[in-house]
Amino acid sequence: MNQIEQALKITIQEAVKLVFDMEIDSHQIVIEIPREVSHGDYSSNIAMRLTKELKRNPREIAEELKNKMIEDTKLIENIEIAGPGFINFFVRNEQLANVISKVLKEGDDYGKSDFGKGLKMNVEFVSANPTGDLHPGHARGAAIGDSVCRILRKAGYDVTSEYYINDAGLQIDNMGKSLQARYLQAFGIEASIPEDGYHGVDLIEIAEKIKVEEGNKYVELAKEDSFIYFREYGLREELQKLKDDLNFFRVDFNVWSSERNIYERGLVQKAVDTLKQLGVTYEKEGALWLKTTEFDDDKDRVLVKSNGEYTYLTPDIAYHLDKFERGFENLVNFLGADHHGYINRLKAAVQALGHNQDDLEIDIIQMVRMIKDGTEFKLSKRTGKALALKDLLEEAGVDAIRYFFASRAVDTQMDLDLDLATKQSNENPVYYAQYAHARMCSILKQGEKFEKADTFSLLTHQKEMDLLKHINEFSSVISDAAKNRQPHRLCNYIQKLAAYFHSFYNECKVLDETEIQLSSERLALVKAICITLKNALELIGVTAPEYM
Repeated sequence: MNQIEQALKITIQEAVKLVFDMEIDSHQIVIEIPREVSHGDYSSNIAMRLTKELKRNPREIAEELKNKMIEDTKLIENIEIAGPGFINFFVRNEQLANVISKVLKEGDDYGKSDFGKGLKMNVEFVSANPTGDLHPGHARGAAIGDSVCRILRKAGYDVTSEYYINDAGLQIDNMGKSLQARYLQAFGIEASIPEDGYHGVDLIEIAEKIKVEEGNKYVELAKEDSFIYFREYGLREELQKLKDDLNFFRVDFNVWSSERNIYERGLVQKAVDTLKQLGVTYEKEGALWLKTTEFDDDKDRVLVKSNGEYTYLTPDIAYHLDKFERGFENLVNFLGADHHGYINRLKAAVQALGHNQDDLEIDIIQMVRMIKDGTEFKLSKRTGKALALKDLLEEAGVDAIRYFFASRAVDTQMDLDLDLATKQSNENPVYYAQYAHARMCSILKQGEKFEKADTFSLLTHQKEMDLLKHINEFSSVISDAAKNRQPHRLCNYIQKLAAYFHSFYNECKVLDETEIQLSSERLALVKAICITLKNALELIGVTAPEYM
């Protein structure tokens, strides 16, 4: 919550206490910035919210509160009552301008808060099988997941980002067999890729690397004797490639967890034993079932098949149990659109373990279509194969891809227009925002000869007021985006901030040697905008260039 919003809430609370002898919680008070300037700087509907309890007309309530609150002359210039009982506040300009000093003092920390109160959160995202290149869907998940982690940390949460490596399943075995076949093919030996194998060019490249390093060492060996080597070599290479691509995409994980390690530590059987002890399992037709229907799932789920094998769900339960035992209070999973049916069973399993339903939150990241020249495309021109993350980055760059992926709500499908993403004009939202930052840096460089202002009484223009109010909202926007895991709110904020700045710059002369004090104050405002914009871009992993 920003300083002015907090101050207005306290003023309202005190007025309600004095006028109506009532205690109200600050969460009951909604403060908004009206769309129309004539409706004040801030507005509240508190009078209407109190109507039922006080059994009085909301306008009458608003008028009585106004008469008491108008006494706060340090904060409030004027109060007007509108419509059925909206209370519109006109805040003193110097109160709005105080945000400049705050931003300049806090710098890179501006926007930080204790909203999350140090809640220990684990955020898992991407978690693609290490069997090939990351595709656009993974890229969207990476941009959103990493942005959410940055935002949560800024809002005061204790966040650990985590990648779960599916390295114990059939997919890894098939990747190993595919690499083995590519190795033999490199020596002109006929070898077929398994039916469910992998045909990507990356395995051909890895096979050539093994040929150079090991020669024909594995040509004469029986396939079953060399399979483990190829599986492990391929896993290492593919995983390193994933890490390199994500690192280039500015996505960093605190923890890389291995499914194989979950098995090796005995955590899967431990999870099964724990569920048995809790009395939430039963046996039927030789299989072990989990009573997920008792926790809102549509049917019970098998944990152990009749042949003794674990189902796909069981190691996932063990993995989530391990997260809780590592001390995390809240788990967040970002999953692809094809995992929608997995939500209820996983949340049911968490509840069966004795946790609350909301201790695990799952967000589904919807599909993305790639558009170029007005037409959808799915293949890489370079390889003729499925489009990879690195193809996107070569086409449009990290900044544009991260910004565009973060700019749409997680639960909506999106079209990524690569023509727009690469356009060097104000039509491109990332260019528009970055150009605003570069222009601010240029102004600040030219204004170095002016004295630094420490008072801001001359900032009275409406364009300046719009900027001050918007800068002041930054921490609230971060808190909102953190609470709802919606980085697109930061993108909306960035676009509005850039628009306010461009409008201000076009109407208000910043560097004017005939108005030294005003120029100094406007330079301080520009510096505050510059810091805020840079911090906002950083939260979605986008750079703030000083020159363009």
